[in-house]
Amino acid sequence: MKRTRIAAGFCSLLCATLCVTAGFGQAGSSPAPTSNVQYSAQGKPQSIEPVSYASVAQLNGMLSQIEAASKNTQADLVRLRIERWKTDTASKKQALSNVDSIQRNLQGALPEIISKLQAAPEDVPATFRLYRNLDALYDVLGSVVEGAGAFGTKDDLQALSNDLSNFEGTRKQLAERIENLSAAKEAEIARLRTELQTAQAAIPVAPPKKIVVDDTEPPKKPAVKKKPAAKPPGTTTPAKPATGTAQNPSNQAPQAKPQ
Repeated sequence: MKRTRIAAGFCSLLCATLCVTAGFGQAGSSPAPTSNVQYSAQGKPQSIEPVSYASVAQLNGMLSQIEAASKNTQADLVRLRIERWKTDTASKKQALSNVDSIQRNLQGALPEIISKLQAAPEDVPATFRLYRNLDALYDVLGSVVEGAGAFGTKDDLQALSNDLSNFEGTRKQLAERIENLSAAKEAEIARLRTELQTAQAAIPVAPPKKIVVDDTEPPKKPAVKKKPAAKPPGTTTPAKPATGTAQNPSNQAPQAKPQ
């Protein structure tokens, strides 16, 4: 039931995040509300506010416990003599396969998950990934512990039981951390949703544009009179003599004398 509630809460958180992101996309060119969230080059939301010291200290304590339990478990599995168990061959092969799977996880997958979580201490998906890995480790290691109790020595059983208890204790702490982070993220999403709605309400609604259709014919323009062609410079037009005026005697032709 505990695992089901955590998985359900994580899925609800992802759905709410997608809804808020879609709402911001629909805002268009409206001014973005002031918030403590910014986006990286990959488009993922990042918090501007630094992670609190208490949160980092809590995570570092859990990771230290996991790393110590991992080292002890690897050493105890190396000392385990499954080939000496008084059981059938198929059971021995299954136990050896489980041990090999645990060793590969502790040496490869688990350190990688821890490294990514250290880079983002309050990242919910990374935290949930570590919890899911510890959950799988607990189930497989528990099977090996049962086999050691049935067919192995008391020393092997005691050592592996301690390792299993250490993983279980850290897994419970990690589950509580996931619940707290999920609640904080839910509150942040609710705040962002409220700010988005406030910003959308503050956008002034532009009145609808009126389209006026003018079907009247425009008035005809008056005909433009052509101007006379300009005469080239240097040419003069002789003046015409006025009608009824006396001409200059000097300009009259001489009269013929009588013979």
